Amino acid sequence: MEVHLYIQNGQTVYEPVVQGSINWETQRKGQPGKCSFTIIPDSKLHIEEGNAIRLDVNGKSVFFGFIFERSWNSDGQMKVTAYDQLRYLKNTDSYNYTNLSTGEVILMIARDYNLKTGTLIDTGHKISRNRPDKTLIDIILDSLDLTLIHTGKIYVLYDDAGSLTLNDVESMKLDIMIDGSTAQDYDFKISVDSDTYNQIKVYYDDNKTKKREVYMTKDTETINKWGIFQKNESIEKDANGQEIAERYLGLYNRPTRSLNIKGAFGDIRVRAGCLIPVSLDLKEMELKNYLLVEAVTHNIDEGIHTMDMTLRGAGISG
Repeated sequence: MEVHLYIQNGQTVYEPVVQGSINWETQRKGQPGKCSFTIIPDSKLHIEEGNAIRLDVNGKSVFFGFIFERSWNSDGQMKVTAYDQLRYLKNTDSYNYTNLSTGEVILMIARDYNLKTGTLIDTGHKISRNRPDKTLIDIILDSLDLTLIHTGKIYVLYDDAGSLTLNDVESMKLDIMIDGSTAQDYDFKISVDSDTYNQIKVYYDDNKTKKREVYMTKDTETINKWGIFQKNESIEKDANGQEIAERYLGLYNRPTRSLNIKGAFGDIRVRAGCLIPVSLDLKEMELKNYLLVEAVTHNIDEGIHTMDMTLRGAGISG
């Protein structure tokens, strides 16, 4: 495995010697890509916050971002933490837009904040929303959630080594297999503690009439089992509120199931949003299906590459 880590400060590019592992993390929703590592600074190395970081593995750039944090321990070692462009989507702003797809929303925000974009796939679904005082990432995730409700398709936003990219998870299938021989350990969890809803309330506030139109649906059987878990969401003008409420109920009225894989053989192509085939005996269920990578951390240490992953989808929902 050929690994190169570069840091650029002004016109000077450094390739420091890394102590221990390089960690590259991605999550499917709401968090930027993160690269962290430890180096021993010397008199020739001059880096600071805002410097560009690039991680190349086997001749391919897999991460491009900027230094956000440095810390030192008693041995003089410096830990460096860098994030990709998604970090800037934590800024707060207000947007009122009409008839835009999610890709067009991302492009609008990227232009306002001088962010670079790559391929932004057309989802085929147009949205009109007023989102005051929200983080930029929440504005985009809101659009992605509405697109999922209306199209049934999952799209993922990520930074592809320096370019904001929107892709359909179905086009991100990989041919690696996770099974008992490639995964050193796993944890399987079933829960109704998060992302489980059995009562849905969606509403639209009419600014002209000053009235709120409310649409509700619920599942009495699971309410009797678990109690009430309510999801409360605003919807677009002229949207079919009752149909949207029913779709939400169909998506969220079930326990979430997550599979955490530890120490799998590493493959640098794996990022959050990919689909990978999994074949495992989980005691309560036999799992043989493509699963969605919800989060992944790559650990690269002296040529040894492993991955820790959280998987969902198919038999694993949530």
